[in-house]
Parts: sequence; C-alpha cells; structure tokens
Amino acid sequence: MAFQRPWLPLSANSIPCSRSGNKSTRGLHSVTPAESSETVEATSLDPANWVQFREQAHAALDLVLSHVEGIRGQPVWQPPTPDALSYFTQELPTDAGDIDELLAGIRDYVVPFATGNLHPRFMGWVHGAGTPVGVIGELIAAGLDLNCGGRNHIGLAIERQVVKWMGQAFGYPACASGIFVTGSSMANFLAAIIAKTEALGVESRERGLVHADRPLLAYASSEAHSCIAQALQLSGIGSVHLRQIPVDEFRRMRGDQLERAIVADEQIGAQPFLVVGTAGTVNTGAIDPLEEIAAIAERHRLWFHVDGAIGALAMLSPKMKRNFSGLEKSDSIALDFHKWGHVPYDAGFLLVKDAEAHKRAFAQPAAYLQRSNEGLAAGDTWPCDLGVDLSRGCRALKTWLTLAAFGTHRIGASIEGNCALARYLADLVESSDQFVLKAPVALNIVCFGIRNADPETVRAVVTKLQLSGIAAPSWTTLEGESVVRCAIVNHRTTIEDIDIFWDALTQLAGEAAGK
Repeated sequence: MAFQRPWLPLSANSIPCSRSGNKSTRGLHSVTPAESSETVEATSLDPANWVQFREQAHAALDLVLSHVEGIRGQPVWQPPTPDALSYFTQELPTDAGDIDELLAGIRDYVVPFATGNLHPRFMGWVHGAGTPVGVIGELIAAGLDLNCGGRNHIGLAIERQVVKWMGQAFGYPACASGIFVTGSSMANFLAAIIAKTEALGVESRERGLVHADRPLLAYASSEAHSCIAQALQLSGIGSVHLRQIPVDEFRRMRGDQLERAIVADEQIGAQPFLVVGTAGTVNTGAIDPLEEIAAIAERHRLWFHVDGAIGALAMLSPKMKRNFSGLEKSDSIALDFHKWGHVPYDAGFLLVKDAEAHKRAFAQPAAYLQRSNEGLAAGDTWPCDLGVDLSRGCRALKTWLTLAAFGTHRIGASIEGNCALARYLADLVESSDQFVLKAPVALNIVCFGIRNADPETVRAVVTKLQLSGIAAPSWTTLEGESVVRCAIVNHRTTIEDIDIFWDALTQLAGEAAGK
C-alpha cells in the first residue's frame, strides 16, 4: 500500500513560521501534500505474514537443533556434492524468493556439508564444537542487530562484563581492558600494535616507523603460530624483525636462548620491544615457560604477550591452572572462546592489563564519534577505541550466555576430559608396533608417525579416513617428517570415539603397509 511521506505537513497552516511571523518557504516544508503527487511505496523487509514466518523460523531452529542432537549418526565430514556446489552458482536474484524453498535448499545443500567440528570424532584442527546454548545467544544477538562498535546500549555492558570475568580468571587487575575480535590472529595483531605504540610513543601513530631511532625486534619460539610473523608484517615492522627462539625437547621456548638473543640485540643498538609466549602451540600444544619469560621481559622492559588461542582457557580448570603459572604476569593475552569455550564462531578475545595503553594505541577522534554525558553518545571508552573496527557484531552475548549457563567449573571439566583422552590416545600409540609418538603431549594434541611410511602414505591414510566419514584427523610436519595430528577439542568426544578412530586408523595404515 502506498503512503505519503509522514514528515510533510498536513496543511499550509502547519508550515513553520520564521521569527518575524512570516511563513517559511525554505526546506521540505515549503511543499504541501496538495501540491505534490509524489508517493512512496512501502519498502519494509519485514514479513508480510508474521504467523507464517514464525513457523518458518521455528522450523529453521529445529533443523539446526535436530542436526546437533543427531550428530553421531552423521558422517564426521563429507565433501560438498556437485549438486550442492551447483546450488551456489546461481545468478544474482532480482525477485523475492520463497523462504520455504530457500530453507529446503539450506537443509539439503548446507547442513550436510559443514566443517564437521560439531562431530565428536573431528580431531583435525583446534575447532570448538559449539553448543545449543550458543546458538540461542547468536540468534538473539542477530535478532537485535546489535552494533557493538560504540554508543550507549546494553551490548557494551555485556562485553564489559566478559572483560571483567576474564580479568578475574587470569589474575589481571579489575581495571584491565579487553575487546572481542574475530580470532586470536587479530588479537595477536592488536597486541603487537599496542606493544609498538608503547615502545615508540603515541606520536608514532602519526609519524610511523620512519622516525624510529632503532629497529624494533620481537621474539617468539620457533613453534609460535604463523600469525605472529604476520602481525609484524601488517604492523609495518616486518617479519624479518622477529627472532625465532629455539625450543627444548618438550617444544617449549628456551629461556636462556631468549635472554641471550635480547642481550645480543641490545648490544648492536636494536630495540627489543615484544616477546610472545605461547600457551599451547598450534602443532603440538606445548606451553612455553611463562614464569621465566615474564622475568626476562621485566628485566629488559619488553611487552610480554601470550598467545593463548589454544590453551589459555584451560586456566578455568583448577587442576590445570598450575601448568600456566606466569600467565598472570603477562601484559596481554589472546584467546579464542570459539575453541575450548565452545562459543559459536567467531569469538576471539584480547585482554590487556594496562587499559590506558590499550586505548592509546587505537582511540581515534572523529566528529561523528563525539561523546556526551547522556543519550546514545554517552560513555567514555567504546570498543572502537580499543581496536580497528567500528562495525562490530555482538560476540559478547553468546559468550556471556555460554559462561553463565555452564559456569567455569563445567567448562574446565570438559577441558580436563579432552586432555585425559589425549593421554589415552598417546598410550595407544606407545603400546603399538605400528605407530610412534613424535611429540610430548602437554595438553590435547597428539602427533604420531606411521612406522615405515613415507609422507605420501601418511597423507593418503589421513585423507582416506577423512573421506570415510568415520573420523577427521589431520597431518602436520615435525622435523621434516609427515605425522598424524589429532587435536581433541570437542566436549562430545568420549573414549569410545577414540577407540572407533583408532580401529579405523589401524586398519587403513595396515592396508597401506601391505599394498
């Protein structure tokens, strides 16, 4: 139905007057409805039939929940079929589609071909498994369409609550700062920017690195995630200025080698500014000696950042907390709630001990970001002052709901269970003549080789297992050798799942050896 513009006056008598009492003829109000035949068609994208749409929405939710509930009856993973791929090669639609038909397409061509990380025998990468509770949190945040870049609304209060909780969990002061990001790759990048700004001064944000007196140098172990080097590239420092410190037999950074490298660089006139410890390396799950690194960083006045994407949330387990001693002495921590927190993707997070340092690195004045004491523009620090994004979804709500619904003890117990299953798998490997353990098991990642198998055979066995739908491990390279890699992250995984995986792997490896 057409309607006239509601902002037009109903009669000439309603036209605003000037201060002299004369009728104003300026602006939109100089035209009356009688003088204009212009109408505007209704353009709302809301459902024409809310009752019908509610039924469709409930059906979509049931589709997802039924899939999760029956996940054990599904293949762990399967590649998209030609029909599924073809479904997403259509031309850009110009006319409205039928919601029922579109949901049927999602049912047939999306749901069966997801990543697989919901399944308890998905072990290839460190992916969380999600929860139905998280689905509800994501749904509500999407329904409210919260933009958490700034403004005075409840989304920011939820984010501040999670920041406070994480500060408590990691032994940071109550005034600590934090921000949700896509994942730890972004969190590590932001940490590098903060460290750089603290080393060079806030004026370096405008002047850049050209005016730096000495070259900046950062330090991380040779086992650190590749995003650390990328963070230096993106920050303008350059990955050539990342010193890769050797590791010990447990694949942990060697503190003596770290200090030796820092001293040597100081003597040649360079400026060490950042050391990155890892709480759970991506390849093997090793935990760097955080206490020792913290002491070295303090002696040499370096920013101490911890990449805790994989392991930091193990601090929620009282039994495992001691393995991360020294984490509380860091200046910042990157972590992923979408890994061991099982919050739906994505929910990365950066926690920063010095809130002012955090803000100094990113706050950017702009006319459209001015603050006030009340109204929508109220508030001092907004998330856009703490990172690079102004447009931000509300990752905090699904995270808050997950933490509130399960509590830290239950999440911590789930993490303990994963690590116990990893040790069980390692025991199977060590008791077998067919396989050999290739790295110590510090957390939840087990890396082992297939005896007398070349790299192509190892990769072929892993690929066949993935294609079978029984289990989905991955492979990686250690000391130039291709090995099977299992990262046990799923809260649904049981000892029976490990046994099923083991039996299938043993059979495939045996067939490969006998061909």
